[in-house]
Amino acid sequence: MYFGKGSWKSFEQGAEKEWLVANGLGGYAAGTVIGANASKYHGLLVAALNPPVERVVLLAKLDEQVEAGGITYNLASNQTNGEVTHFGYVHLQRVIIDPLPCFIYSFSDITMEKHVFMLRDQNTTVILYRFYNGALPATLRFTPLVNCRDFHHNTYYGQLNFNSQPLKRGVAVSAVSGVPPLKIISSAGRFNKRDDWYKGMYYARERERGLNPYEDHFMPGYFEVKIDSGEVKTITVVATIEEKFPADQIAANGEGYLLQEKVRLEQLQAQAGYSEPLARQLVWAADSFIVHRRSTGTKSVIAGYPWFNDWGRDTMIALPGLTLITRRFEDAREILSTFARYCKDGLLPNMFADGDREPLYNTVDASLWYFQAVYKFLEYTGDFDFIRSEIFPVLRDIIYCHVRGTHFNIKADEDGLLQAGSPSLQLTWMDAKVNDWVVTPRHGKPVEINALWYNALCVYEKLCRHYGEIFPYGDLPGKVENSFIKQFWYSDAGILYDVIGPDGKKDAKLRPNQIIAVSLPHSMLSKNKSMIILRRVWQELYATYGLRSLSLRDPEYKGVYTGDQLCRDGAYHQGTVWGWLIGPFISAYRRINAYSPASREQAERFIAPFIDHLRDHGVGFISEIFDGNEPVKPRGTFAQAWSVAEVLRAYVEDVLEIKPGRG
Repeated sequence: MYFGKGSWKSFEQGAEKEWLVANGLGGYAAGTVIGANASKYHGLLVAALNPPVERVVLLAKLDEQVEAGGITYNLASNQTNGEVTHFGYVHLQRVIIDPLPCFIYSFSDITMEKHVFMLRDQNTTVILYRFYNGALPATLRFTPLVNCRDFHHNTYYGQLNFNSQPLKRGVAVSAVSGVPPLKIISSAGRFNKRDDWYKGMYYARERERGLNPYEDHFMPGYFEVKIDSGEVKTITVVATIEEKFPADQIAANGEGYLLQEKVRLEQLQAQAGYSEPLARQLVWAADSFIVHRRSTGTKSVIAGYPWFNDWGRDTMIALPGLTLITRRFEDAREILSTFARYCKDGLLPNMFADGDREPLYNTVDASLWYFQAVYKFLEYTGDFDFIRSEIFPVLRDIIYCHVRGTHFNIKADEDGLLQAGSPSLQLTWMDAKVNDWVVTPRHGKPVEINALWYNALCVYEKLCRHYGEIFPYGDLPGKVENSFIKQFWYSDAGILYDVIGPDGKKDAKLRPNQIIAVSLPHSMLSKNKSMIILRRVWQELYATYGLRSLSLRDPEYKGVYTGDQLCRDGAYHQGTVWGWLIGPFISAYRRINAYSPASREQAERFIAPFIDHLRDHGVGFISEIFDGNEPVKPRGTFAQAWSVAEVLRAYVEDVLEIKPGRG
């Protein structure tokens, strides 16, 4: 993807597009295409001290200046105290994301390229400059803006005592006990120590989210590199907290490490086997979410960058797109095995806790989505032996515990339907809560939970048959099917009720949860009912990049997701558009229309807007959420795992019609 000056006619326009590179540990580097930090989550090195969590902002950015012929060209872009104070983006000529970011600056008769990438499985960022000098000698100066704080927080002058120690080709900076020193090394030039602070950096993203938008950064000094007239010079800067690979060794071979990372990414493309640009870009995007978790010693899935951790529900929904469509079958096995190992009383973890603490299990749908992930895994791999030996006993336990009853009031009722939660305990994906205010109460029998419950029973029954075992629950799937149709079908409105409360009260709000009941491989709905539901969802919930979480005709509909936490959480599931829901929507549409050529063309029209979206918000990624109101502005995390995964899965399976194959 190529961007030119038309993408940053103003500071504000350029700051809307964010880039990301990740290291496979939960650490990352991110910023805007114009080089400004517009969020407290931006930084050139955000290290995961306890992968994939305990993320710490260490190197916020590098601000560059070039002096030639007595003129100083400031390449830095910053907002300070709410105003643009550094306009370096005017010298920015092009930005290339392929998928690693490259920033090309042009001024006088000088061109400078700036490449940013991370080393895999290291908390190390490499910034590689290629300097094409003009007719006059020049001096490149770059100043590190350093921090040492949890990436959710802000730092201010006087809060931390930074200690900077000059190194042979750079500097080591420390501030907080338990956080390794940040080493910044340059392959050329010299470091000039001069302690100072950059005060009042302004983050427009945080202002938009109703949070404190100001921060100060420590500056330990600056690097200075002399460049002869007409010289083409490569300067490699390494920012790291690692000891196993000396920073000066990396700096001495920056080009080699850049090539190594490019080769790794191309190998992922070759493994996936797609030639279409959209599929290729999403395969690259998928790689960023698959991370190593130290506490389990296995792979996990980061739910979204920059601020989410790894969650069970998100992992199971995203697993087919991230690991099966991309043919990363070993990663899929590892993730399925990990969650099997941590299954407790029939529940999969909602979230792994930091360190050695027990995971949190407060979710009803992670365990049910697990069955769907296993089903898709078998479609793509046919590895029934692995499922039999490691996963099938866990599936048996999940069904048993749900029938008998387990934590959080999760239990199959006498009618076979699954109930869960309480007025103060929300267990579905629509779980926004502000203090004691439950924004979308869905305790009782939620529609998608019972659709997933039926699907899980059917998957388990088929596996029992395949392995020559007796399905111990008789006609429970049939009982669930009959109860579901009888209780959830709202014929007058042509929809499914969203929730049936403990008192039998039925919630008739039009929400997207019912599309899951249409899209799952084992559905209780007739073709006619499915078609009616799909049409209502399309008319009132579809919004270009996903489905609204509530009908725009509902009096409680909130069409804009912005403001402080109260405002944002109040809109999160009350109208906000969710990108991941486009996947089940497209799959449901194709199946209902018998995979006709016309339905394939329409599915392609559903996918097409995402090609444009890849150039907006998170460049090369798909956002978490969008406003329900036009123009459906992207919000939330700029790179969301299940959004990327479900768009990729639906595109490959339902548009390209590349069906699961045994690998």
